[in-house]
Amino acid sequence: VQLQASGGGLVQPEGSLRLSCKVSGTTSDKYSIGWFRQAPGKEREWIGCVDHGNGRTEYENSVKGRFTISRGDVDHTAFLQMNRLRSEDTAIYYCAIDSCLPAALFYDYWGQGTLVTVSS
Repeated sequence: VQLQASGGGLVQPEGSLRLSCKVSGTTSDKYSIGWFRQAPGKEREWIGCVDHGNGRTEYENSVKGRFTISRGDVDHTAFLQMNRLRSEDTAIYYCAIDSCLPAALFYDYWGQGTLVTVSS
């Protein structure tokens, strides 16, 4: 199983960005998808997930109300819509499967990450 995160880039504060996560190497779409980020000099942190079973989403408090996780209409894709971005959102963003729990140890497969830089 492989994951490919994309869509990162440079954005101004209060701007928006949409990240994508493409999952390949499996014919099943029965997996939950989590998003993480790692800022320079900091540990990787969980920011949210979408559960396969019931479609529920969960978010870390600092992104709640600004970020939205969804699954694509096309199988094996997921998105992270980020609005009202702040400088502290600058990080490498990763998608991972197969859990909706807020810790990296519960996830089996990871993408390579995509860099998001929020700066004026």
